[in-house]
Amino acid sequence: METKTSAVELKEEGLRLFQEGLYEEAATTFRQAQEMFASAGNEIDAAEMTNNLGIIHRVQGRWDEAIAALEEARDAFVRLGDRDREAQTLGNLGGLYASKGERAKAKQCLRQAADIFADLGDSQHRGETLLALGVQAWKIGDRSEALATYEAGLNTLQKPTARQKALRGLLKLRARLLSKQKE
Repeated sequence: METKTSAVELKEEGLRLFQEGLYEEAATTFRQAQEMFASAGNEIDAAEMTNNLGIIHRVQGRWDEAIAALEEARDAFVRLGDRDREAQTLGNLGGLYASKGERAKAKQCLRQAADIFADLGDSQHRGETLLALGVQAWKIGDRSEALATYEAGLNTLQKPTARQKALRGLLKLRARLLSKQKE
């Protein structure tokens, strides 16, 4: 007896394969899931599979394919009104452009993503995006913007790592010392 695999099961299998570094197998699985979601009229999940394919292409250094897939996914999320996934895809595009060294495009995508996360009240994702945006500003050479954006990101995070908590503490100490100097 043959069992039929659902689109959701294929999606989960694709994620597992991706995490194991089996990118071609993951891509094949995501394409199958994408087709099944699309056939069922589930445009949101079909677009998510396109986003996942874009991430795989990025990891593989297949820039043009990655950009095309991520732009297609973003356009679908905009059309479907899924602001959260739109912001996530913009973040993925920002990371892709950063990997390519296209810092201005990276900053633009990351800024848009951070603004959408702010509109949605998603402090954790906004904070993470601001951290990435701060890194891009630093690499461009805009140190003041970089530090201010990175600090805003740290202060926005709801679940900072131990390292991020330590950095927050150092920034608070710096602020206290600077305020005493002004007195």
